[in-house]
Amino acid sequence: MRSTPSRRATATGALIAAAALLAAGVQTGTATATPADAPGDTASASAGAIHGALPKQLSPSQRAELIRDANASKAATAKELGLGSQEKLVVRDVIQDNDGTTHTRYERTFSGLPVLGGDLIVQESKAGTTESVTKASKATTAQLKAVDTTADVAPATAQKQALGAAKAAGSDRTVAEKAPRKVVWMASGKPQLAYETVVGGLQEDGTPNALHVVTDATTGAKLYEWQAIENGVGNTEYSGQVTLNTSGTYNLTDTTRGNHKTYNLNHGSSGTGTLFSGTDDVWGDGTPSNAETAAADAHYGAAETWDYYKNVQGRTGIRGDGVGAYSRVHYGNNYVNAFWDDSCFCMTYGDGSGNASPLTALDVAAHEMTHGVTSNTAGLVYSGESGGLNEATSDIFATAVEFYADNATDKGDYLIGEKININGNGTPLRYQDKPSKDGASKDAWYSGIGNIDVHYSSGPANHFFYLLSEGSGAKTINGVSYDSPTSDGLPVTGIGRDKAALIWFKALTTKFSSNTNYASARTGTLAAAGELYGTTSAEYKAVGDAWAGINVGTRPGGGTDPGGTVFENTTVTAIPDRGAAVTSSINVTGRTGNAPSTLKVGVDITHTYRGDLVIDLVAPDGTTYRLKNSSSTDSADNVQTTYTVNASSNVANGTWKLKVQDVYSGDTGKINSFKLTF
Repeated sequence: MRSTPSRRATATGALIAAAALLAAGVQTGTATATPADAPGDTASASAGAIHGALPKQLSPSQRAELIRDANASKAATAKELGLGSQEKLVVRDVIQDNDGTTHTRYERTFSGLPVLGGDLIVQESKAGTTESVTKASKATTAQLKAVDTTADVAPATAQKQALGAAKAAGSDRTVAEKAPRKVVWMASGKPQLAYETVVGGLQEDGTPNALHVVTDATTGAKLYEWQAIENGVGNTEYSGQVTLNTSGTYNLTDTTRGNHKTYNLNHGSSGTGTLFSGTDDVWGDGTPSNAETAAADAHYGAAETWDYYKNVQGRTGIRGDGVGAYSRVHYGNNYVNAFWDDSCFCMTYGDGSGNASPLTALDVAAHEMTHGVTSNTAGLVYSGESGGLNEATSDIFATAVEFYADNATDKGDYLIGEKININGNGTPLRYQDKPSKDGASKDAWYSGIGNIDVHYSSGPANHFFYLLSEGSGAKTINGVSYDSPTSDGLPVTGIGRDKAALIWFKALTTKFSSNTNYASARTGTLAAAGELYGTTSAEYKAVGDAWAGINVGTRPGGGTDPGGTVFENTTVTAIPDRGAAVTSSINVTGRTGNAPSTLKVGVDITHTYRGDLVIDLVAPDGTTYRLKNSSSTDSADNVQTTYTVNASSNVANGTWKLKVQDVYSGDTGKINSFKLTF
């Protein structure tokens, strides 16, 4: 089923409270949603990983202390990063690894104005040494300093434009939620003064509206827009007998999971509703006509998702602060959607067509709660390529939670919405092994993918996760048959779902920023895999292979090249920021005569601003071939390509070198691999 760009199209299936629940009852207090030895627990997820690189499970008080420390030193950090005197850092989140490495995520202000797209992540060693800086924007401090903070356009102009955009998207609101605020827009290149207007009300399907519209404060032109309410479409089946943690005598408050509460909106569309309570601790009868049934499923889904993030990924609650979100069920009338809303810090579920199929399945909850995690970590903007990655992240962890829960009546699979029959013919809503089977999603990246609906542009990332987890080709898992292709026609060997999810989560929380695109996601996941398993590991290679399998970058090991003999150096070499040139060497032996006129030079470099780099190939006799010049306008990340060089005047055997120099300051990188194909 197709959804509009402002809507989510994911509600996945799981069975909820069957009639047996009524006879067995549900316990309070000590009951848990998942047994301690459930598949997907911490031990299985982290098996083989470098212990020091795994996220430390911080208590809310430990996390608060780290945030206090970061706030106390943020002025010094801004100075170290070379930010201008008008720039200030705002601490957003802190993640710490077992070895003491700390990843601090900051927002930025300029002259007191929020800088949208100015977020960055600083990685520091246990000793406090800055190891890397990941920026959402490549704009320089000099460019930011040049922004004139005096607007030429009145706020009313921006508001009028925002209301028009909302009306075009189906909103019924006639006034803005609040007055336009002045901001610096830096997410699309050169920083510029702008207004951000948020329009409320309802979208055309009844979903609450939070449309953000960014307007140029100089010309009045619309620069960007995105929808902050992230929601899903579908119906649910029911999920079997479950145990719930409740409170008092009796209400749906989970005291073991941040006091998560489940409320009854009773077909309303605003407010909190009424907390579910009753005279006994039995909730629902397995039918949608009983209002408690949907509540039991939502409560269970929230518990399983909380447990997954805490026990597997080391995150206590959506924000990492130990505070539970809350759930609202029975939203609206015939509302065929579910959504996450940052403003209420809550999940909301409709009752489906005819109010007969509540959208309260296990992986719906996981999907919606993951939007909250994404919002409070990477903050991936819900538009363009970052929007596709945002949506895929929720699908990825919906799958991970479904496997983690190990529900006997809904075994884990890579089919999204296989229980809800949204198409009316028994087929799933989405397929992670081959996304295009739904008729709209894409299997692989292409240059225009950021222009399509985020539910369809999520396809390549979903496909990447499947390939990394299970590998390519035909196989059967939990009774479901899959047959996953690759865009380059080469096989991918999977590393297991637990490792794949661990890598994605580390990248999400420590590498991704608000406008991460597919190329940057590759860089981030490779960096995460390198930290967790080492850059010479099978896991690292599999990440590169899986990305190549969806047409993002090349394979770190090169794959099979029918064009000749391959010599390769995969030793990682750091590139100093505005420093001396470094080299990666290959000793070629066993060749006769000279090198070919079409010598292939494969380069895999990760770097946060590729325009800083000068790259040369140096032959054994010292002859130098320029592969790439520096450029102040080449702001993309990374150099992952193959150059062709006429080296026929040089003897083939001997030591060949890739020489790389960073000639500008402010960005860092490394040579991952270098290969020659003769």
